[in-house]
Amino acid sequence: MNLTVLGSGSSVPHKDRSSSAYWLETSLGTILLDCAPSAIHRMAQEGLDWPNLDAIWISHFHLDHVGGLFPLLFSTKYAPQTQDREKPLKIFGPVGLSALFETVDSANNYRLASQPFPLEFVEVHPLEDFELLPGVTGVGLDTPHTPESMAVRITDGSRSMVFSSDTGFTKALATFAHETDLLIVECSFIKNKPVESHLKLAEVEYIVRHAKPKRAMLTHFYPEWDEVKFEDLAGTELIEARDGLSIRIGDL
Repeated sequence: MNLTVLGSGSSVPHKDRSSSAYWLETSLGTILLDCAPSAIHRMAQEGLDWPNLDAIWISHFHLDHVGGLFPLLFSTKYAPQTQDREKPLKIFGPVGLSALFETVDSANNYRLASQPFPLEFVEVHPLEDFELLPGVTGVGLDTPHTPESMAVRITDGSRSMVFSSDTGFTKALATFAHETDLLIVECSFIKNKPVESHLKLAEVEYIVRHAKPKRAMLTHFYPEWDEVKFEDLAGTELIEARDGLSIRIGDL
């Protein structure tokens, strides 16, 4: 598997960090993890094959994680690059995803489900296995962020990764991510977090220490991280997500 960071920031506008989105190449197709409003342009900027994207994972319904889904579907409906596409696009997410889509779609009679290709929404229940692509499986974990928010573990053959998306502190995440090849975990704040529904560095370090992933990447940075040097606080064991960063999953 190969991962490209499209957005390593938060909902706060930032000149170097877009909001949450990650492009995952598996042995059997491509998956977009979260779809921030900036994701549709970031895919193009990175030269990724967005017209042939196979699946999308939506972790929760905050706009900096799902707000780009509707512009993306508006684009694929009309873009020249997708008019000859025949394979389906599957969109996975928590219960309520279909209702959210229908609400936005009906707001202006967009008819976003009328694509040149089949479009399928799959609502996922926590701790139930599901198939993202033939041979690529996922399982979700409830996280303390919003009522519907979930982390996801994706397995492709012998390799696996966990994407926490937004979450407050929970020891369950360390168990869920145990010995995964790559743990992508939010680290919104450095020390004094203003809300319980996000993570600070000490909490992330605890999760990583107990999860024992082969590698861990910190992401979803709020602007306070601009004032420090990442390595001085997080050391060299942890990876700093940066927009445009691409890494192999499973390679040390």
